[in-house]
Amino acid sequence: MAPFDPDAELEPDFHLIKNGPVLHYRDRDRLHEDVTSLARLGYLVHRFDAGAWASQADFHRDIAEALDFPDYYGRNLDAFNDCLRDVAMYQYGASAEATGTVLVFTAYDAFARREPPAAQVILDIITRQAHFAMLFGHRLVCLVDQG
Repeated sequence: MAPFDPDAELEPDFHLIKNGPVLHYRDRDRLHEDVTSLARLGYLVHRFDAGAWASQADFHRDIAEALDFPDYYGRNLDAFNDCLRDVAMYQYGASAEATGTVLVFTAYDAFARREPPAAQVILDIITRQAHFAMLFGHRLVCLVDQG
């Protein structure tokens, strides 16, 4: 991934991620527009219905499947942190040919009501690993629908 060119007209993705890798939405139409825009720009998009997660186990099941985590994935937040670091380095769940990787969580507010500490830790891990990913030229972004 090339860096953004400060002398060129900046793409919509720059304006989305310039203030951080985790963006919160209350307007689902706006979220849909941004996801569509990122996909058009060549981002690999992974979508998750967080409203369907009754527990952390459901989160771990879906994230492991979508990002192709290894069979030994421990299905806990420490293991998520470790595996997302591998995603940041393109070991799985991402493609160096893509512009970047986007995690889209819809109805995250419902999951956060059921699992408040875990919901916050998950977003903190994504933020930390997105910053790590930048060291490898990988744009890792999370769009969070909060109803």
